Amino acid sequence: MERLDKLVAAYSEYSRKDVRRLVKEKRIEVNGALASSFDQKIKDEDCVLMDGEPIVRKRRIVAVLNKPMGFVTSTEDPRDRTVMELVPRDWMKMGVFPVGRLDKDTEGLLIFTNDGVLAHTLISPKNGVEKEYYVEHTGSAKEEDIKAFKDGMILDDEVLKPAILIPIGKGKSRVIIKEGKYHQVRRMMAIRGMDVTYLKRIREGNLLLGDMEKGEWRELDSKEENLF
Repeated sequence: MERLDKLVAAYSEYSRKDVRRLVKEKRIEVNGALASSFDQKIKDEDCVLMDGEPIVRKRRIVAVLNKPMGFVTSTEDPRDRTVMELVPRDWMKMGVFPVGRLDKDTEGLLIFTNDGVLAHTLISPKNGVEKEYYVEHTGSAKEEDIKAFKDGMILDDEVLKPAILIPIGKGKSRVIIKEGKYHQVRRMMAIRGMDVTYLKRIREGNLLLGDMEKGEWRELDSKEENLF
């Protein structure tokens, strides 16, 4: 059996916190009766309705893709190829979506899931999930650049959380951030006079991309899922 709030969060766009409100608003039914509480126990054979529509329980998927350049991080796009073209076609039917974003010209680790709670955990800045990038750029990072990242830079009049800049050679660095602002790494580097020529995400949480080939994907096992 599974708690109602956990089930709804796993197979819909709502969070477990939302389920408390939905139950009070009498929008959830279990086997033809209004849900009694957010932590009501649900059996595999129970029928759960949200606003009169059944919540379809699908196999939970958590996977990683080594995203190549040239694909946008979206489930659909009228102009560009999307990352959904690189993963199994039936994932769309199972509600799987990419978590967060890697821009079209960025490569590397991209998580896919149909678990809304996990997606929220990874995306939400307040959770501070680290994202590490390998960066090739013009110039070389200096001590003052390292300090600027550590102190919290300003983008669009907003102070960013402290980040880590690690020089690893001439024109090469690693950058670790805990947010996911639009083109954040590229813009932070540009502010310090280092234009990015190549960008690849190599870690999210404690999950490493490793030696996966470009365009390769794989589902994570339960042990790897606990790395976030």
